[in-house]
Amino acid sequence: MELSAVEIARRVNAGENSAREVTDAVLAQIDVVDDRLGAYLTRLHDLARVSAGRVDARIRAGEHLPLAGVPVAVKDNMCLAGTRTTCGSKMLEGWVAPYTATAVARLLDAGAVPVGKANMDEFAMGSSCENSALGQTRNPYDLERVPGGSSGGSAAAVAAYEAAIGMGSDTGGSIREPAAFCNLVGFKPTYGRVSRYGLIAFASSLDQIGPLARSVEDAALAYDVMAGKDPMDSTSVDRPVEPAATALRSDLRGVRVGIVKEFGTQGLGPEIDSLYRRAYLDLEKLGATLVDVELPTADYGLATYYLIAPAECSSNLARFDGVRYGLRVDGEDVGRMYERTRAEGFGPEVKRRILIGTYALSSGYYDAYYVKAQKARTMFGADFKRAFERCDLIASPAASSPAFAFHAKSDPYSMYMMDYYTIPMSLAGLPALSVPCGYVLPEGSSRPMPMGLQLAAPLFGEAQLLAAANAYECATQHARQQRPEGAL
Repeated sequence: MELSAVEIARRVNAGENSAREVTDAVLAQIDVVDDRLGAYLTRLHDLARVSAGRVDARIRAGEHLPLAGVPVAVKDNMCLAGTRTTCGSKMLEGWVAPYTATAVARLLDAGAVPVGKANMDEFAMGSSCENSALGQTRNPYDLERVPGGSSGGSAAAVAAYEAAIGMGSDTGGSIREPAAFCNLVGFKPTYGRVSRYGLIAFASSLDQIGPLARSVEDAALAYDVMAGKDPMDSTSVDRPVEPAATALRSDLRGVRVGIVKEFGTQGLGPEIDSLYRRAYLDLEKLGATLVDVELPTADYGLATYYLIAPAECSSNLARFDGVRYGLRVDGEDVGRMYERTRAEGFGPEVKRRILIGTYALSSGYYDAYYVKAQKARTMFGADFKRAFERCDLIASPAASSPAFAFHAKSDPYSMYMMDYYTIPMSLAGLPALSVPCGYVLPEGSSRPMPMGLQLAAPLFGEAQLLAAANAYECATQHARQQRPEGAL
């Protein structure tokens, strides 16, 4: 149950354990833990046992599977044929997917076993997992705190040993932030590196699928399986994938790490500031050279993102109209049917973003808002390109605070600010990850909570990024210093 994905796959391939044994252990953990943790919206016990049986049959037939018997939590905005796929929304509460997302299919083909569909902020819109319309997910390190969002269910499941790998999607930080809150590695690849076919869209030019794991090595293994061109996704990049799992390293000699001037940590409080200063010093101790870099447009990231993402969400969610699939609430005419369906089917945050996006795209405001935001986005890419002329990687916080208590951020702006450090990388399409970097004691808590260091690389620099994160993880071992109480 607590083995790494790499070790599970090794044992199952070697015949030391069967996939069914591993699956039964994890399903038992889910039954014990998840009623109070709430990581899963749908438990897939029967499907998991059938899948494990198929894996064991393939091993007996002489196959070697990269993810043999590895239990996987699938975020509930990814299609898995024959299973309920809800996006955490009443709009899709009873919808059953007729096909399987490419990224999910690649993991299953590699021997992974799906054990559940994980909770999430509704349609991936949120930073805490509090926006789910179908259930509450708690942080395994403190059950009174949020797990982060929007991939909060996947993060909680992996942290509480209810899966070895979690599948997440990241639009503005939705893999990296929950990873930081739950003491995990959360990895967002370059936009277009992993197929989005079968991922229910939020913002199509930003969404990217990636893994959450308890180690960099596990994340790299999952990434290697998922990545690559998919003819079913027109935004999928046709470029050879450089294997990452076999290129991990133990030091950072010769690596230049950029510290962004605009990403100062003094305003986050003395304890958090000290934590990140220690993290940067640890990078230097591993042989890295720290260099100062600038991102002049960094402060415009939130404004840019919260025009582009809602505009695309307004377009993408127009398909949920009560006509073809999902919730339908009848009315006296088609107009009233649309209104009632969308009023009852969507939650407050989704409605807020649809309204923002529709306004930004409306006649008379399109050039002033949406077009201007797209021009700003181009400037983000140019800023990062200049920064990477001086460094190989960029280091920064993954979140501005540790996990907070439920309902602590009641106004949208304070919640949106949680994405301040992660959004710029998303706007530029860069690969980025969060790796555990220590603990701080939140106000009003007696239990230290984990935080994450964000590392980012140039486009398609996944192997280099994961190699550096592995060196930092192996040297510091932050994730092993505290056990999640929700997993006991």
